[in-house]
Amino acid sequence: MKNQLEILLVEDNPQDAELVIRALNQCMPANHLAHVSDGQQALDFLFDPATEEARKPPKVVLLDLKMPKVGGLEVLREIRANERTRLLPVVILTSSREDCDVAEAYRLGVNSFIVKPVDFENFLEVVSNMGSYWIDLNEAPILKS
Repeated sequence: MKNQLEILLVEDNPQDAELVIRALNQCMPANHLAHVSDGQQALDFLFDPATEEARKPPKVVLLDLKMPKVGGLEVLREIRANERTRLLPVVILTSSREDCDVAEAYRLGVNSFIVKPVDFENFLEVVSNMGSYWIDLNEAPILKS
């Protein structure tokens, strides 16, 4: 689908969201990206039958862990529990280095766990490489609309 949403960015920190969007635009200027700022908005975006986006899952979800309302691990749990989104690639992009977060994310079925680099240039490089991999190289399953 030419205009299919490619990336759903779930990030509550406006500065981090801006950096991710900037890095993705540098490596893939034509990508179709949507940004929501908390876990509840992500669940509404993915599962609200009244929205067109709910019928067209993105190619990949970039998901922060520590967010207000609904945390990233709960969003991941809901994605994996739903038949329509069970195979949707999800990448945790977070500041957390806690072993328990990494272990729980993989137990719940995350596809990748990336800790956000603190250095600006490294952050841009990591996000750019991640975006290129998940959008250009990875063969994602075709999800039901």
